[in-house]
Amino acid sequence: MGPASFLTLPPRPSKPRSTGLTHVLDPGVTPAAAADVLGGAAAHVDIWKTGWGTAYVDARIGEKLAVLAAHDVASCLGGTLLEIAWAQGAAEACLAWAHAAGFTHVEVSRGTMPMSLDAKHELVRRAADRFVVLTEVGAKDPHQRHTLAQWGDEAGRDRAAGAALVVAEGRQSGTVGIYDADGSVREDVVDAVVDAVGPDRVVFEAPRAGQQAWFIRRFGPAVSLGNVALDEVLSVETLRLGLRSDTAAVTVPDVAAAEPVR
Repeated sequence: MGPASFLTLPPRPSKPRSTGLTHVLDPGVTPAAAADVLGGAAAHVDIWKTGWGTAYVDARIGEKLAVLAAHDVASCLGGTLLEIAWAQGAAEACLAWAHAAGFTHVEVSRGTMPMSLDAKHELVRRAADRFVVLTEVGAKDPHQRHTLAQWGDEAGRDRAAGAALVVAEGRQSGTVGIYDADGSVREDVVDAVVDAVGPDRVVFEAPRAGQQAWFIRRFGPAVSLGNVALDEVLSVETLRLGLRSDTAAVTVPDVAAAEPVR
């Protein structure tokens, strides 16, 4: 039996997409687990990020990257590993290793190591000749808050340096960066990043369902969402298509204005 087709739903372009990206966070699953996830959800996954330094210690990373390639899913090296390599003077070795392993994308961040913006942008330029580059803006430390001007300035300068996409920091917890400690969205920060680079060039890290729904309601189904858990890919797609109560107005516009049934 093929997929259901009896509903009128918002249009979703097929891959490769330039907007409406779903960027997932891999905590270090096996190639078989990756194949299992993609067996039913490959059409809904655009970028697969190997979180933290898991790729470095995974003896089967080549097998996993082959699985991703077979399902037309971009593979992205997480930024923390490149930061640590940079701090040890091994950034070029890290990039060469990632290229040889088969990664298609790399993330360049400065949320862990004390890296200047100039050093970050030099890394972007060095990586851009071999990879699609994503940069991350925002601090991982909840006690370190950028000003709105800093958010916008860094995002804009990242793009000018060669970043294809800017990732707005939210971490796996959804409690820092573009979020307050309770997980609520810092709308002024979101606006600052969008004003700097445009909504189509931002991936908003949104690990929680409520956060994902907020971005879809604000920007529509074509918003790009990051740090999606592997077991929530289909759930995010239903939010995009208005198949959940939180975003039903996407599919049935009149529902937003309707009086509740009493």
